[in-house]
Amino acid sequence: MTLEGKKAPEFLLAGSDGKQHSLQEYAGKTVVIYFYPRDNTPGCTKEACGFRDHYQTLTDRGIVILGVSKDSLAAHGKFIAAYELPFTLLSDPDCSMMRSYEAFGEKVMYGKPTLGTIRSTVIIGPDGVIKKQWAKVAKAELHPEQVVAYLAS
Repeated sequence: MTLEGKKAPEFLLAGSDGKQHSLQEYAGKTVVIYFYPRDNTPGCTKEACGFRDHYQTLTDRGIVILGVSKDSLAAHGKFIAAYELPFTLLSDPDCSMMRSYEAFGEKVMYGKPTLGTIRSTVIIGPDGVIKKQWAKVAKAELHPEQVVAYLAS
């Protein structure tokens, strides 16, 4: 099931910048929200650094980048400091936002089904509608490039 073409679910989460963030505050902007399992893990670090490396290109075009995981704000702060991440990370400890964006559920890890964060991304248009969804990101290190290519087309 895809979220593409549907109104993006509203959210209210604490951000690494010390502010509360809601979808409503980004009305009129294109927003990239990427969901990832955990700060400071190999795949998540490569993905975050990829978005960091494309940050200027995207923000020059008025595009907002937000990362979301269930990690604490303290963990986000360490992750941001270690890798000089220029964008806000949101903390979703009860996974409510991730569930509404189909980014939390059953997945397979090491051959066993488990519940957890599903690495995925949505692009929300200025009208609040989801323009693109990657429901399952296979290669974290290559994904930021896919997002940039999509936004350039």
